[in-house]
Amino acid sequence: MSLSLPRTAVLSGSLAVVAALALSACGAAPDNAATTASGENAATAASAADFGGMDKLVAAAKKEGTLHAIALPRDWANYGALIDGFQKKYGIKVQVENPDGSSQDEINAVTSRKGQSRTPDVLDLGSSFALSAAQQGLLAPYKVASFADIPAAQKDAQGRWYNDYGGYISIGCDAKRVKTCPTTFKDLLKPQYKGQVALNGNPTKSGSAFGGVWAAALAGGGSFGDIQPGLDFFAKLKKNGNYTPVESTPATVEKGETPISIDWDYLNAGYADEFKSKGLDWQVAVPSDGKFAQYYSQAINKDASHPAAARLWEEYLYSTEGQNLWLRGYARPALMAAMQKAGTLDAAAAAKLPKVSGTPSFPTEAQQSKAKTVIAQGWGKAVSG
Repeated sequence: MSLSLPRTAVLSGSLAVVAALALSACGAAPDNAATTASGENAATAASAADFGGMDKLVAAAKKEGTLHAIALPRDWANYGALIDGFQKKYGIKVQVENPDGSSQDEINAVTSRKGQSRTPDVLDLGSSFALSAAQQGLLAPYKVASFADIPAAQKDAQGRWYNDYGGYISIGCDAKRVKTCPTTFKDLLKPQYKGQVALNGNPTKSGSAFGGVWAAALAGGGSFGDIQPGLDFFAKLKKNGNYTPVESTPATVEKGETPISIDWDYLNAGYADEFKSKGLDWQVAVPSDGKFAQYYSQAINKDASHPAAARLWEEYLYSTEGQNLWLRGYARPALMAAMQKAGTLDAAAAAKLPKVSGTPSFPTEAQQSKAKTVIAQGWGKAVSG
């Protein structure tokens, strides 16, 4: 995804401090899953040790030669550097299909292509979708080497999913087009912002947009158990003419179509870097009246056609190198606290993170499910007309 393309809604976890593949012809998935001479099968390995160790996993992944990923734009949380780093380190080609896709698109690809060679091997999902996929039996249990260092609240005990990177909802603003940039949700209701306020996607499918509505709810007297004030906020924003249905992307920002964008802080911070050389002054503020933080999650498709490469990809993402690359993309990695304690965290990158005061709290699984239902039923009505 580009800096503000859709990702689907995420679930809780304690935040300590996130080339299009041309679709190949349909075909059956290979039945010769990577297997060692002593009989270990990558498709059922629940850890590198289960497969005989990292050396054997690396050899099997290199033999497969390819990793099929989906919905990973290069400029989302520094995924371009992660993809390049993995390819350079292991010589395995990463093919990314539908980089603009949402978590629901990822799940749809897994369910509709079961048994086909073009099914996604790995997934980067909003955590609520990771939970749903696990419940549907779509995910392979696999524990990366650093699994024990991932906080308990940020992983499935069986290793079917684990949080990877997270951030806070923020307000990005083109300071050259907007005289006074808003810094709170209350500000966004001011008449001076008519037709300027955008979301990154549709909250029924997009994680950042979903988070934006929930942050607005918190700012308007709502809670993790009551997201309705967030819908009411956007209904009011629509009624007074401030909300624009144009979904924010780098292109819409450059054209001036979305001069104010509600998005994850790591994406808006990425905007600031990306557009500086183009003369665009993109300012980022985490609203004091609606602080909302969440993670995305990693998972392996149970029916991955490249099971060894899929597991090696996860090992890379949760290595010191991989975690620091997310951090350099302004995202807070799941292993941030453990790495800080171990002295392996990129301190310079951590110092550049958008400043936030206080300690975030998170909704429960039940609250997340309820909020998704409310959004699904009420979003269209809130912003229609």
